[in-house]
Amino acid sequence: MADEPTLGEVARRLEAIHADLKEDLREYGARLEKKVSVERYELERRTADDVHRQVIERVAAIEVERAQEKKDAEQERRKAEDQRRADKRLILTGLIVPVLLVLLQVYLSARGAGA
Repeated sequence: MADEPTLGEVARRLEAIHADLKEDLREYGARLEKKVSVERYELERRTADDVHRQVIERVAAIEVERAQEKKDAEQERRKAEDQRRADKRLILTGLIVPVLLVLLQVYLSARGAGA
């Protein structure tokens, strides 16, 4: 009987265990309050997904816009190049050819081929 605890010791041990359990339950309660609910998690995840989708859409729109700008710039460059070619033809036909014709006439009349 010397090894067995007395009723007072058993009662004190049970009270200590009871107090430890109460403290543990309070700690678990505090930890659970810090956790995020599943509904809130889903809501935040959906919101983040929506933001991510919107960013992707904006990037795609910007890429399409840049591609269109690049295409427009290429068309402008081609138009400018065509205009330059037309200007060169105009210069050739409007200025150089008449001068060459006048020089040819002067040369031929100097050689006497016209008379």
